[in-house]
Amino acid sequence: MQIGQDQGAFLTLLTAAIGARSALEVGTFTGYSSICIARGLPPGGRLLCLDASQEWTDIARRYWARAKVDGMIELRLGPAVESLKKLEKSRQFDFAFIDAHKPEYGHYYELVLPRMKANGLILFDNMLWGGRLGGKGRLQHPNGRAIDRLNRKLARDKRVESVLLSVGDGVRLCRVAGK
Repeated sequence: MQIGQDQGAFLTLLTAAIGARSALEVGTFTGYSSICIARGLPPGGRLLCLDASQEWTDIARRYWARAKVDGMIELRLGPAVESLKKLEKSRQFDFAFIDAHKPEYGHYYELVLPRMKANGLILFDNMLWGGRLGGKGRLQHPNGRAIDRLNRKLARDKRVESVLLSVGDGVRLCRVAGK
């Protein structure tokens, strides 16, 4: 469930390259991806992490402290859809990384997109779903169906420019169109 080192380096590079000051992570697990995002933020930058697991995020907190990024990270526990709906109306982000419950990816996207600044980046993990997408036959697994639906939607969505990259298990990179 953790991203690989190549993806971690990619997150850090992208966060820094766009000069992100405010970032969002949906799905934190043990904190490796959030450390990578936080390392790309400038001094004073902030990362909001949303996750449902106290057990896994307790581990993340320990790693954040070790990496000395804990002061720039805010964690909110609970179901991601509900947490996103409860965000302050004015809360906006330059960068978002989504790696949580796959059947909810489409919901996360629609809740995150209005909160993104123009030219902000949204990244989705696992968008190749272990190489099982694009084959013959109907997808049976709900995760695969959800990812396939979102890939198709993002390829046509005029609100973003997107590309599917073969980094890790597939990263869908979306640049939010100017508002």
